Amino acid sequence: MSDLTEDVLGETVVEINYDELIPNNVDLMNDKQLKKALESWQPKYVDWWNEAGPVNTKDFEVYLRTAVGVDPKGWAKFGHVKMPDYRWGILLAPKEEGRTIPFGKHKGEPVWQEVPGEYRALLRRLIIIQGDTEPASVEQQRILSATAPSLYDMRNLFQVNVEEGRHLWAMVYLLVKYFGREGRQDAEGMLERRSADEDKPRILGAFNEATDDWLSFFMFTYFTDRDGKMQLASLAESGFDPLSRTCRFMLTEEAHHMFVGETGVGRVIQRTCEAMEEAGITNVNDIEAVRKLGVIDLPTLQKKINFHVSVTSDLFGAEVSTNGASAFIAGIKGRFNETKIDDDHQLNDDNYTVTRAVDGKLVDVEETAHNAINSRLLDDYHDDAAGGLGRWNKVIKRAGFDFKLTLPYKGFSRKIGTFSEDFITPDAQVVTEAEWNAKKDEWLCTDSDNAFIQSLMVPCKEKGKYAGWIAAPRVGINNQPEDFEYVKLF
Repeated sequence: MSDLTEDVLGETVVEINYDELIPNNVDLMNDKQLKKALESWQPKYVDWWNEAGPVNTKDFEVYLRTAVGVDPKGWAKFGHVKMPDYRWGILLAPKEEGRTIPFGKHKGEPVWQEVPGEYRALLRRLIIIQGDTEPASVEQQRILSATAPSLYDMRNLFQVNVEEGRHLWAMVYLLVKYFGREGRQDAEGMLERRSADEDKPRILGAFNEATDDWLSFFMFTYFTDRDGKMQLASLAESGFDPLSRTCRFMLTEEAHHMFVGETGVGRVIQRTCEAMEEAGITNVNDIEAVRKLGVIDLPTLQKKINFHVSVTSDLFGAEVSTNGASAFIAGIKGRFNETKIDDDHQLNDDNYTVTRAVDGKLVDVEETAHNAINSRLLDDYHDDAAGGLGRWNKVIKRAGFDFKLTLPYKGFSRKIGTFSEDFITPDAQVVTEAEWNAKKDEWLCTDSDNAFIQSLMVPCKEKGKYAGWIAAPRVGINNQPEDFEYVKLF
């Protein structure tokens, strides 16, 4: 690919040249030391992709979207690309001249173009954690192409994978450019860890969970990638401008991942409802009868929602956190939609309500707003995630079935944070450990549930056709026709 596009960064015009080894809009050509360091890392990245990325795909030609600019109205082009030939690059959103730090104790000061010495360790830690999630999800999803329910879905999987790879490049760029030898070592570490590896696992627990069936993939991209959206949006407010610009562009790509998840789950629900209508089944809780139709019953979908929401909620960390407070006060990581919140953006005298389990009851406790930054972000996440469930429930209601998917309570099945020692039901009841264990199979998938889902994972590789447990999409990618060959298998 030899296209040249232009992006205006302040008063400097920077070309994105896809003939370069590392396509970029950060003027890499004129930073010889950085260019050399990243070009040294690049073959190691390719080795990682070949070893830990999608299996047996090197000869596939995939209809992929490639970023060629950062203008939201025309930033990407589509075309068939062989997977190993995809061009990962470094792209930052345009610099906003005159931008000031929007929150924290440095509010109103010019944003930083270099790392402030007093915040070096904090910034580096945040970038490492965010960066580590990107290759982890690729590793979790590496076997899914073998059981793709359609070429359309296989293509969407690969699109998510290559963009997660580019997001790794984005974080590595920041580490190598701004953190010297330590940053280069961190970049190496990104490629040495592996999802679920006993000796060198990924940093965050959710990224060591198996994603070995397509329902899990759709749930992951809707719920867990939504955590990515929340975290990136918070970092996009950062007073460290290179991090802000990096995350602003990453959010452009992240939106597609959540689209894949929401529409994927929606299509599963649609096909289940269609099959039940065709068979004359009116009782959604007649799980055996529904499963005999070769579709996924709605109660099992609820169990998968419960699991993915609880695992993702742990990614927000402890609800009351001095680390979260420090990042906000320093101006490093803001709140979700920080600049749209109507307050002083410093919070020195503000409180935030955090819920705890006390003597068998949920009790609201006032914490300083600084210490409760993570709690607020988790609440924002649950509010944001509710939108998709509303749309899924409309599909069920239109089909005439009496069933409603719900988000589990934020304290359900938590391993980290305020509720980690408590036993709380999806509908927010505090119970004993024995009571919780007695009913957990009603809330979370059992081995037999997972075995049934796995039994449906039979690939469908014919153009325009779909596995029997999922409906076709309403619209093709980039408005392509129904029988478009999204992946050319060789």
